[in-house]
Amino acid sequence: MKKADLYAAVLDYFGKTMPPSDTELHYDSPFQLIVAVVLSAQCTDKRINQVTPRLFHDFPTPEALAATTPEVVYDYIRSVSYPNAKARHLVGLARMLTERFGGSVPSELSELTQLPGVGRKTANVIQAIVFGKAALAVDTHVFRVSHRLGLVPARCTTPLAVELELKRHIPEELVAKSHFWLLYHGRYTCTARAPRCATCGLQLLCRDFRKREKPQAAPQ
Repeated sequence: MKKADLYAAVLDYFGKTMPPSDTELHYDSPFQLIVAVVLSAQCTDKRINQVTPRLFHDFPTPEALAATTPEVVYDYIRSVSYPNAKARHLVGLARMLTERFGGSVPSELSELTQLPGVGRKTANVIQAIVFGKAALAVDTHVFRVSHRLGLVPARCTTPLAVELELKRHIPEELVAKSHFWLLYHGRYTCTARAPRCATCGLQLLCRDFRKREKPQAAPQ
């Protein structure tokens, strides 16, 4: 199958079967979203949604969070992964937002990635959700599913390489949605250890499935 046909078939399937695309993180402002996304690194959205209500209640704005210390924030987020580092990042992020960006979350990738704890993946999430840009964050699920389906070649060994390859083939208006489609397909169907191939509608399109199911030659 030609690459263009594979992309068209996969995107058509996702468009027809996936629910409306949005993050599962709970937030009420761009500031709260960027805090939640920073916290979610190597942690589940479910855990973050348990932690953030108290944090957001006591520190609802960049100014409020900038006025406290990492030691105080640590007490709110102690149950997430790497709480010490994330507490430092959040306070530093809030202070930079307050001092350099007037308390607003910036929209440009180059500005977002200046913020403590914000890498390209987090910046792309913010660009897509908050600003409606054609940005595609590549997390572990997007990376895995893209390779298994054959959307990207084996030589794409970094998140950036996968991101750029996907964006070469996905129509601009579907780029942001595709992040969520690939993410949730990886989170709930094409899981890392035990993919649910029997219930996957992309089974016959999947390079990894075809490779595993290919009949073995009989011994001579």
